[in-house]
Amino acid sequence: MVRMDTPDAVMARIAQGQELAVAGDREGARRIFEEVWDALAGPTPDPLHVVTLAHYMADVQTDPAEELRWDLRALTAADSLTDDRARQHHSSLQVAGFYPSLHLNVAAAHHALGQSSEARHHLDRAAQSCEHLTDDGYGRMIRGAVARLRAELDAEAVGPQGQSEHRAQHR
Repeated sequence: MVRMDTPDAVMARIAQGQELAVAGDREGARRIFEEVWDALAGPTPDPLHVVTLAHYMADVQTDPAEELRWDLRALTAADSLTDDRARQHHSSLQVAGFYPSLHLNVAAAHHALGQSSEARHHLDRAAQSCEHLTDDGYGRMIRGAVARLRAELDAEAVGPQGQSEHRAQHR
């Protein structure tokens, strides 16, 4: 077991869990993430640890409501994170660059729960914050995911005759 009494050790353990998740071992990843979460318990956990852990923990949930709970936890933690703290982990990090993905994930979780209004709200926030992303593979991936979720929400809002649900309801 990795000692988690230094910031680097915590991030290293989170990375180990994420490696398991990427390899398809969601249960193993969840166990590591739960272990780290328990170790972070306290009055003022490091926001970088919380946002990172919650972001990845959401991805290994099987229940959309639990996924949303973890996504919201990550989003809230980002509000407490400073650029200085993020750059201590990696010199290129800026908190503004976290928000497109965080809002996108919250939007997707709301969508999975059938909460279209909330999904659109967070999707709009994700799209607005995409200006903070560079034009690299990650930035293009997030922008593409925002566009795909928007198209999916728009397609679901169109009724069987091509009319929006809102217009069809008022006829």
